[in-house]
Amino acid sequence: QVQLVESGGGLVQAGGSLRLSCAASGRTFSNYAMGWFRQAPGKERDLVAAINWNGANMDYSDSVKGRFTISRDNAKATVYLQMNNMKPEDTAVYYCAAPYGGSSLYVSRNYYHYWGQGTQVTVSS
Repeated sequence: QVQLVESGGGLVQAGGSLRLSCAASGRTFSNYAMGWFRQAPGKERDLVAAINWNGANMDYSDSVKGRFTISRDNAKATVYLQMNNMKPEDTAVYYCAAPYGGSSLYVSRNYYHYWGQGTQVTVSS
């Protein structure tokens, strides 16, 4: 059974940084793509960043491009989201996600089957 556990959320001032981590277990981590999503109150859960199986390909939502970086350490079965120059509009619950199968880059939420419990990120102005 695939399990995803996020950590690293919290409260940060605008302009600050946070690093989220997602530890995966239950299958061979390096065989699969990964993604980070976020959901603000009253809004849809949207993709923030995605990464393919070996970290060679990434994609980002326009709202975070140039500020956030997704990366992975296959030896540690962990995916990261480094968030810099944060803005109040980045406030949301952040979720780590994995597809049922596949190693390519997936930007559609429809490809993702496994989800973490979420971690709250709050950016104060």
